Amino acid sequence: MKLRTQAAGAGNELLLIHGWGMNASVWLTLARELQKQHRVTLVELPGHGESPWMNAPKLQDWAEQVLTVAPVNAVWLGWSLGGLVMLQAAAMQPHKLRGLVGLATSPCFVQRDDWHSGIPAAVLQNFATELEEDSRKTLRRFLGLQVQGASDAKKLLLQLRKEFDSRPVPRLAALQAGLDILLHSDLRSELAANELPVSWLLGERDTLVPQSLAKALPGDQPQAEIHIIEGAAHAPFLSHPAQCLKRLETFIRHA
Repeated sequence: MKLRTQAAGAGNELLLIHGWGMNASVWLTLARELQKQHRVTLVELPGHGESPWMNAPKLQDWAEQVLTVAPVNAVWLGWSLGGLVMLQAAAMQPHKLRGLVGLATSPCFVQRDDWHSGIPAAVLQNFATELEEDSRKTLRRFLGLQVQGASDAKKLLLQLRKEFDSRPVPRLAALQAGLDILLHSDLRSELAANELPVSWLLGERDTLVPQSLAKALPGDQPQAEIHIIEGAAHAPFLSHPAQCLKRLETFIRHA
């Protein structure tokens, strides 16, 4: 069995990977614009949306499954958890990718002794505990965190909930594995070794991927483009689609 994908448009190949607990529908507004000039493939992560869950809980497993269905020579756009999958795939098969766009994502989501541009591990550990008690309630709370700080948070939350509810509920095992990936993955060394073109789009008000990441990233990859979108939280492609699209188009032309 393979992951579910849907593709449309013609031109440069793009692959869009959603975040934890979400599905491909979150990309539809952005994808419609990108499809005017590019071939856009949306993939649903293992156990999310209509993708099967094959009891493969490791980040390497997820990256391998996405690589199996990904178009060759594509620019990959990874949002949040999708960014970790993207970075792992680039480390495994860099020849298959053309460039990377990290959208509100990080090579290391949690704080460590030598890494302060993350969130406390307890935040994700609490989600893991709550997930076992009431997965749907936990997902709803996570949606709220993704828009926290945005000027139009209420509108964005309604949009995220609508898109979340439009697809099958993620498998509990997939959600647990995804949280474990977020909690334990540290791909800073893989990022430093990466030779592909990279662009980062970060939200100024993101509470899950702090904007301090913009100062930490050059240490691992000084040649990367880094852009902070003012007023945006964890879903800048929904709150500031025109700005994201402009940055994406510029990167794609030069990747």
